[in-house]
Amino acid sequence: MTDEQGSGRHVVILGGAIMGSFSAWFLRKQGFAGRITVVEKDATYAFSSTARSAASIRTQFGTPSNIALSLFGVDFFRNVKAHFGPQADIGYRENGYLILGGPDVVTDRMAGVAMQQAQGADVIALTPEAVKTRFPYLNTDDIGIGTFGQTGEGWFDAWSLLSLTRSGARAQGVEYIEAEVTAILSAGDRITGVRLTSGDTLSCDLCVMAAGAASGRLIATLGVKLPVSPRKRTVFSFRAPVDGATFPMLFDRSGIWIRPEGKGFIGGIQPPADRDPDATGDYEPDHDLLQDPFWPLLAHRIPAMEQLRLERSWAGHYEVNALDHNGVVGPHDQLSNLIFATGFSGHGVMHAPAVGRAVAEWIIGGRYATIDMKPLSWNRIRDNLPMIETVVY
Repeated sequence: MTDEQGSGRHVVILGGAIMGSFSAWFLRKQGFAGRITVVEKDATYAFSSTARSAASIRTQFGTPSNIALSLFGVDFFRNVKAHFGPQADIGYRENGYLILGGPDVVTDRMAGVAMQQAQGADVIALTPEAVKTRFPYLNTDDIGIGTFGQTGEGWFDAWSLLSLTRSGARAQGVEYIEAEVTAILSAGDRITGVRLTSGDTLSCDLCVMAAGAASGRLIATLGVKLPVSPRKRTVFSFRAPVDGATFPMLFDRSGIWIRPEGKGFIGGIQPPADRDPDATGDYEPDHDLLQDPFWPLLAHRIPAMEQLRLERSWAGHYEVNALDHNGVVGPHDQLSNLIFATGFSGHGVMHAPAVGRAVAEWIIGGRYATIDMKPLSWNRIRDNLPMIETVVY
């Protein structure tokens, strides 16, 4: 980028949670000298997907692109103090992911492990007997295979990560404003700015769409169809008589997930398709999911957890990309100064460092230097060519 690394240019980032903040932070780290404004409608982040996520990271994906994004994130989290200073702490804990499958998926899952290993992930396949030996509290009677991330998988404190990133961006001169965008404005083949609920217009040279679950609604103001919308996911926090010290993040073949959190556990399950509408404005936990099907399925897999004691529950939004459950990264084909960083369908928090770096690289240099994001480009949305992510919870 000429003009002293864009010193005369203004980047407006829509969405100030983890994806938008990493985009802003990396822009500065990569030498962008222009103005950066992050527009966030709720400065408390109380209802952001970041704050309400399960805050986990895994390398067990069905697409190589997602594995590459995760490996970048793992390295970033392991070295968080080098990025944010000696006091930085996100509580990163690598206890691994254990994903259980039935006898009918053994062949496919073995092929998946081979692909993941080829991409650099430290994932192994376990027989039911090996699963039982490692995790004796599990019922493995109906299990055909378990896959386990020995390293590079675990969880962290998403709020701490967001706080560090926002503070780091602000310390480098990034401006955050609390405002809600009502429309994205364009002229010809370029975005010219955004209109706010106050009636004010914020002009820009580049616009980064990092508004998470609201991205589809916002981009529709341009007449562009992006199949990203909010879907509600309820998280249950509970105590159970199981030692969580070496407990992994467990993805069960039934669809439930569970991991340790503090002195207890958190877990959940996707609602059935007919109870999973667009959840705009809806943050009420779906308490019915606890009694049916979550608790019975949990007690089947971990009999000791039949004595579960619920402490609290909350709901957050997945930014679900209905095309293929994968993120959208990079420029629009016709509106070239519109950059996507959205649609990650539940894995945005873990992939935010890599995506933020990629956004910065594209804006500054017009290319991806670290990870090739072309498989996640807008063009597959335009052409209706899904790159389906098969490991989705």
